[in-house]
Amino acid sequence: MIRKFLASIRGASSDRKGVTAAEYAVLAVGVIIIVGAAVGSFRTNLLDAFSEIGTQITAAQTSASR
Repeated sequence: MIRKFLASIRGASSDRKGVTAAEYAVLAVGVIIIVGAAVGSFRTNLLDAFSEIGTQITAAQTSASR
């Protein structure tokens, strides 16, 4: 019984799939935090840029439909 228990522990310690998944999860959380901080920092600039793009698209559609 102890041998089976020790064998299962050895098998679990050599299985790195869970560790790799956890590493990727931590990496993904880090990327999300960085992207969120960047969007928060540049929020006003992004809103202005997208508003300007929208205005240019609307103007182009208006002139094309005349």
